[in-house]
Amino acid sequence: MKNKPNYKKLAISILLDLIGMLSFVIPFVGEFGDVVWAPLSGWIMTRMYKGTTGKIAGAVTFIEEILPGVDIIPSFTLMWIYASFIEKDKMLDK
Repeated sequence: MKNKPNYKKLAISILLDLIGMLSFVIPFVGEFGDVVWAPLSGWIMTRMYKGTTGKIAGAVTFIEEILPGVDIIPSFTLMWIYASFIEKDKMLDK
């Protein structure tokens, strides 16, 4: 029996991506908020997804949030898709 995707985690991921995109709403001021949000989002990602995959995703999320202009990438949602469909299939093959 296959596990269903965790849609609660998807909703949280979308919310977190929206928070990360707030810097586009307030130009210049929002980029300063990224200094706080980038490490926080990386830490949250490592808590949502355990193991090496979560650590790598946390580092990627940190870099994506700290760099100006790339906040539009929905890293939490992309990680949810990866964990729910791609990584899950890899684990089933073992």
